[in-house]
Amino acid sequence: MRYIELFSGIGGFRKAAELITQDTGINMNCIAFSEIDTYALKTYESNYQLNGEVRMNNIVEFTAEKDKIEQLNDFDLLLGGFPCQAFSLLGKQLGLEDERGKILFSIHELLAGKNPEFVVLENVRNILKHDKGKTLNKILDFFKSHGYKYVNYVLLDTQNFGLPQKRARVFFVCSKKELDIDLSEDAIINNFSSITEHSLNIYEDVLDILDKKADNKYYLSEKIKHTILADGSKNFKSRSQIDLNIARTLTATMVKMHRACQDNYYSDDFILKNHSHKDTEKEILYKKPVRKLTPWEALKLQGFDKEFYDNAILSKVSEHQLYKQAGNALSVNTGYALLHYLFVKCKIQDI
Repeated sequence: MRYIELFSGIGGFRKAAELITQDTGINMNCIAFSEIDTYALKTYESNYQLNGEVRMNNIVEFTAEKDKIEQLNDFDLLLGGFPCQAFSLLGKQLGLEDERGKILFSIHELLAGKNPEFVVLENVRNILKHDKGKTLNKILDFFKSHGYKYVNYVLLDTQNFGLPQKRARVFFVCSKKELDIDLSEDAIINNFSSITEHSLNIYEDVLDILDKKADNKYYLSEKIKHTILADGSKNFKSRSQIDLNIARTLTATMVKMHRACQDNYYSDDFILKNHSHKDTEKEILYKKPVRKLTPWEALKLQGFDKEFYDNAILSKVSEHQLYKQAGNALSVNTGYALLHYLFVKCKIQDI
């Protein structure tokens, strides 16, 4: 099964597809990928065996040239996580009016010219409610207009697939054939739980993720600690908690260190003694050593392994960029769970 990966980032879908191939014998072969972020490309190129795949780079520019589409080999599956900033609760939510929101429809010529059998795309959950559901309907209609007879979506949360992070994402699944499958999170979780042999990294909670020792640079200074741990300010009220067993959703901007109501922070007491300060009074907490996630821990929370991290570091990708890449990434285990359900359990390619 040949596929392309659009808006690839650091290749969350690709890593999942490679592990599916390794674990099941179903050969999923990447023939092309697109990404415009220079640093994400460095991490990508350092971690995957690139064997002549077409580098589409800017997908808008690529699809604007019919010759490029014609020269691209046919493929069975289109994978990708199209830009989510236009729909995110953390952004301005301009949706399809935002240039990043319009990028999805730039693949019109690609779908028309190559006619892939299947499409699997990921985005933030807020896209379901954006513009009172109108955005969702436009997306579904877009795929129906390209001859996809089965057009559906499912909401999957990373914490249900062996990674201790609350990260709900919507996955659109489209097929040229009519499918009679139960595309629900429960069905996908049940199948995932039944997989006895796999190559995924599985963690019970963040204590399996957090390293016992971390460099001092990751610890909050006394100056910033009061801001990070405070329950908001005069104009912004929040409930800041640290030492959560299931991490908050990683964000692309976590390097900026938001308050503890948005980002993840951990005390030495929690890491070393499993003594949580989640509800400890702030005046006491201010006196405790507290740190942020390391880039390696952030990548672990997305299902990537140590070799992946080491390869990125050897390629001179900065920690600043690794935080961003981890926050933008597709959770490997979640991608694996969906692809396994579709192509191993349901065998939709054989219907």
